[in-house]
Amino acid sequence: MTESHSKSRQTADIAFGKAKSQFDARERVFAEIDSMVGAREEKTLRLREARLAKELQDQLAASASSVAKKNKKS
Repeated sequence: MTESHSKSRQTADIAFGKAKSQFDARERVFAEIDSMVGAREEKTLRLREARLAKELQDQLAASASSVAKKNKKS
């Protein structure tokens, strides 16, 4: 059975469909932005951890060379 709707109902259905498709497109864009923000934050954290590890390694190497120089003088 096919249902026949009034002209105003058909117009309303079309308008709702357009609004829903715009809403869906907006949601996809926000999901993509959230994904990019999350990836950037993860990368920033990874780089920060690598920088801190390198700084610590450099400090330990400097301390070790300082201790070695003191022991040579003694």
